[in-house]
Amino acid sequence: MGMEKNHGGCMGIPPSISKCSHFSVGTADDSTCGSPRWIGKGFSCVCMKKKASYERICINLTPSQEERLQRLKHRMNVYFDSSRRDHQDALRALWYATYPNKQLTSMVSDQWKEMGWQGRDPSTDFRGAGFISLENLLFFAKTFSTSFQRLLNKQCGQRATWEYPFAVAGVNISFMIMKMLDLQSTKTRTFVRAVFIQMLSEDEWAFDLLYCVAFMVMDKQWLEKNASYMEFNEVLNSTRSQLERELLMDDVMRIEDMPSYNLLL
Repeated sequence: MGMEKNHGGCMGIPPSISKCSHFSVGTADDSTCGSPRWIGKGFSCVCMKKKASYERICINLTPSQEERLQRLKHRMNVYFDSSRRDHQDALRALWYATYPNKQLTSMVSDQWKEMGWQGRDPSTDFRGAGFISLENLLFFAKTFSTSFQRLLNKQCGQRATWEYPFAVAGVNISFMIMKMLDLQSTKTRTFVRAVFIQMLSEDEWAFDLLYCVAFMVMDKQWLEKNASYMEFNEVLNSTRSQLERELLMDDVMRIEDMPSYNLLL
């Protein structure tokens, strides 16, 4: 899928993000750093700590970034529609990517519960994140099949008696990433979003790759916290915090540069 990309940029700042030389640099006790700042019209500035110094940066999307972002937004706005043939085909493809040697008897079947859907009809579980959450699961199953199967079958570590349902957890992870990146907004309000958009302009599969990393991080934290089902949201919030920290590391220019990407290998 063409995951080898040029790192580009300098001093840890993506090339499409330029410093605002006409704005002052914050001090170490600037309590507003890390939160959005709006200065003027037509562009946004975010104060962020990079290599122990605070810098306000301006985000201006290139045509390539704008095009990739609009395509991703379109994916995020597609609801799962069980009456659509292509959506049914994608769901069927997920089944056979997950269980290549097991025949699916029906699109509404108790078999789906094996994958961690809530009931016999998985289409009812896509309400929160839409069709992209199915695409994310299918991408994970096909691109990192060994890691996917390891998580599906809960093969690592000492598991809780009441485990998280795999497929439903996957839908929740898609939704969490969408909220974290604030991609539906018309303005760039966080540095995390700005960094991700740069990654997206280099690799159209950046969102799907980040999803796979997030799933691995979530399961790792689940085991470390010895969590049970009732603590899923707490683990998901902790996963989001770790993803944000890694995305803001100075030497992370691609999803593959994130330390937790190694969990997939």
